[in-house]
Amino acid sequence: MKNQTTTIIIPNYNGIQYISECLKSIFADKVTPVIIVDNGSTDNSVEFIKINYPEVKLITLNENTGFCHAVNIGIKAASTDYVILLNNDTIINPGFTTALTEAITKAPHIFSASAKMLDMQNPDLIDNAGDFYNALGWAYTRGKGKSSKRYQKETPIFSACAGAAIYRRNILEELGYFDENHFAYLEDVDIGYAARLRGYRNIFCPSAEVLHAGSAFSGSRYNEWKTDLASRNSIYLIYKNMPFLQLLLNLPFLLIGFFIKFIFFCFKGMGLRYLKGLIKGFQLSLTPSARSRKIRFRWKYLQYYLLIQLELWLNIIRR
Repeated sequence: MKNQTTTIIIPNYNGIQYISECLKSIFADKVTPVIIVDNGSTDNSVEFIKINYPEVKLITLNENTGFCHAVNIGIKAASTDYVILLNNDTIINPGFTTALTEAITKAPHIFSASAKMLDMQNPDLIDNAGDFYNALGWAYTRGKGKSSKRYQKETPIFSACAGAAIYRRNILEELGYFDENHFAYLEDVDIGYAARLRGYRNIFCPSAEVLHAGSAFSGSRYNEWKTDLASRNSIYLIYKNMPFLQLLLNLPFLLIGFFIKFIFFCFKGMGLRYLKGLIKGFQLSLTPSARSRKIRFRWKYLQYYLLIQLELWLNIIRR
């Protein structure tokens, strides 16, 4: 019998080379319903899913509307208390869904639980063990490239990686779902940050293992499209979640952080692209849509702002 407390939601865009193995691993576990939201694929992956996996609830969009819009549609279409967001370029290990569901149900203030994502080419290495964010304005992957044996304990994280994580649906509704201004990249850090500001927690669940191919959508770890979006969203993330006084407090760190990133992308041949992305971030932050999504400071949440600020400083040296 299927688990009717959790739904797996997979956003798909031209994922024909991955989707078969992904779905095969899910249905081998036989524990939960699946929703796929297709973002206007042109590679016959929709037809493949219809023919080979008729039990999947398939929602098709006419064009690529971005990760955030796709998963929001899937979340709203789900009827379960919890939803797992899963990249199409993944293969889950047995017990994955059960482990995530058990982790998030341990306490009502747990908003999300991030799975142990393993490198598909070398499963002994971590691909992602949750995400961190620091006062330099950097979001980064916990444990990337390190031995998976070092990550065996459940632990608090800044935010869950939406490539393989479970979320409490009623809190997603409370937060207004994933912010579609992001389109893609940093949207998971953003919503994890927003949840933290209200006193909720995000945790890493080491017993939920999943193999991840990585960069299946963008084509590589560093490219112009990703650099443009990620740099834009890094500015928007700060605008949206930091009140003015906290922004002033962190400004020296942020200036240093963005300068270092600029130099880094100059060596990658994408320094100008990075700067253009930052400018787009400022422009986005001035729009009515961005202003409507900005989190307003509330005194009753002061303790969470203080705790997060300490964590932002600590995460500068944490790896």
